[in-house]
Amino acid sequence: MSTDAKNSIAQMEKIVSLCKRRGFIYQSSEIYGGCGGVWDYGPLGAELKRNLRTAWWNTMTREREDVLGLDASILMNPAIWKASGHVDTFADLMRECSLTNKRVRADHVEPQDGVVMKYSGATSPTGWRWDRTVSALLKNGEHIESFRKRIRALIAQNAGEAAGKPEEIELLNEEKIDAVNGSVDFHPETGGALGEARPFNLMLKTYLGPTATEADVTYLRPETAQAIFAQFKNVYDSSRVKVPFGIGQIGKAFRNEVTPKNFTFRSREFEQMELEFFIKPDEAVEIISGEVMAWSEGADLSEPKPNWGWQMWHRYWVDQRTKFYEGIGLGDVLEYYWQTPADLAHYARACVDILCEFPFGTEELEGIAARGDFDLSQHQKHSTKSLEVFDEELKTAAAKLTPEQKEALIQKKLQSLPQAMQIDTDVVTQWRTWFERLFKGNYVPHVIEPSAGLDRMALAVIAKAFSETEKVDEKGKKEVITVLRLHPRVAPVKVGVFPLLKNKPELVAKAREVYALLKKHMNCFYDETASIGRRYARQDEAGTPFGVTIDFETCGEKGPELADTVTLRHRDSGEQERVKISDLLGKLLPLVS
Repeated sequence: MSTDAKNSIAQMEKIVSLCKRRGFIYQSSEIYGGCGGVWDYGPLGAELKRNLRTAWWNTMTREREDVLGLDASILMNPAIWKASGHVDTFADLMRECSLTNKRVRADHVEPQDGVVMKYSGATSPTGWRWDRTVSALLKNGEHIESFRKRIRALIAQNAGEAAGKPEEIELLNEEKIDAVNGSVDFHPETGGALGEARPFNLMLKTYLGPTATEADVTYLRPETAQAIFAQFKNVYDSSRVKVPFGIGQIGKAFRNEVTPKNFTFRSREFEQMELEFFIKPDEAVEIISGEVMAWSEGADLSEPKPNWGWQMWHRYWVDQRTKFYEGIGLGDVLEYYWQTPADLAHYARACVDILCEFPFGTEELEGIAARGDFDLSQHQKHSTKSLEVFDEELKTAAAKLTPEQKEALIQKKLQSLPQAMQIDTDVVTQWRTWFERLFKGNYVPHVIEPSAGLDRMALAVIAKAFSETEKVDEKGKKEVITVLRLHPRVAPVKVGVFPLLKNKPELVAKAREVYALLKKHMNCFYDETASIGRRYARQDEAGTPFGVTIDFETCGEKGPELADTVTLRHRDSGEQERVKISDLLGKLLPLVS
């Protein structure tokens, strides 16, 4: 393992330790041995997630006039998941270990180095016999007896009590074969040979109804987006909005990940923050505006324009989401992957993954996809309910077109299709029917979808904020100081309030007064135990950006000009300044909001 890889693992272990120690994230059901791929957020973690939710919600809905909110149910009619394709196609390719039957995602198997040891069987003193052929990987530098002990333990684990004690299992017909450097045919944990890749559906089943039969099967939603599509027409009809507009939602989603990994990055229960932004088809934009603005490098994305087509809207939302991440302190760790045609889903026109640097590598933080009208059209087809909108402006503009102009629009579309489709009578008929409805002002909106994971976002800001420095005191003793440099906008606690000494009633009373003043407007923490330096250090480790200390100057003991002032400490710079208590709110609120 390379030095960089070891450092990354060590860094991640420190972050996981900090999260538990300071109450950010705990293993779910830890006292019972845990629950794989599921995590609980402690007091600081709950506040961090709440702040991220609020930042997203305010940015995406309250600060805009063209986005509305939705809070849909987790359980929905299973027909929704059939229409969306999740029942038939929502799967990862898995490979199964021949030794333990454990599954691993095919794309998560890293190339391995070593030699293969084969056993034709194994027996135990209890008379139990294991006849399956096992291929297991002997790791580089591993002693052969350590390897055999590992195999016996795996067999015992797989067979249960029938195998007897692991140390008494006899391995039969051992055979060592050639090196398999670079192989991806062995389970990364067990070393067992992996079978062929097979699809494994990721949805979690449950039952909705008293009989718990197949007729009652439904699913815990694997994403929040489909509820938005299913409720699109209700929102549209009840809110008096016009296309373009969006519907945003934050909520839980569930996926039966076979290999959850990297702490909270890939979990079985997680929270999504998704926007479905509905736009006119480019053909409608062209009819209304006379043109569709094409994307070009350096195009102005500050304000949407009536002649924007899907390309401009897609670029606009990439720009908007980038600015959001800059606003929570992640601007300098972002990268972008523009998916190639080979990467795209069959219905997507474009998709960009916003990537973020984590200790374990650069991974996806958010995807922004141009999904066409696929989702609404699918639900319209399967539900037999119309999800079209009527656009009076479009109808008026189309009425001014000559028959020749209308035919030119139809031909332009047909010529953009693959050659085989241009001569397919059914396809041509479908498009002519579609244009007939378009000219009357009717269409199914297209959609741009920015989709982010809240848990990944929380992990990203913690990982980015984590820092360590080594401090040497006057006696030469070294101490590692941990500081979580969270952006003030998302920090769980905004201000720590400290009386300089807890045995001075006048300092404590004034500190309580300041605490009461601030806590109505922001999350604060009051602390009067240990030295003031130790209290600063505790809040630095928790990510608190500001500290307010009430000292003897506050009480006027060193001159009336300092009475009712406090020391305001800035976590990242270490700067300290005197601020009047009456000015404290006005100074802090803009910094933390």
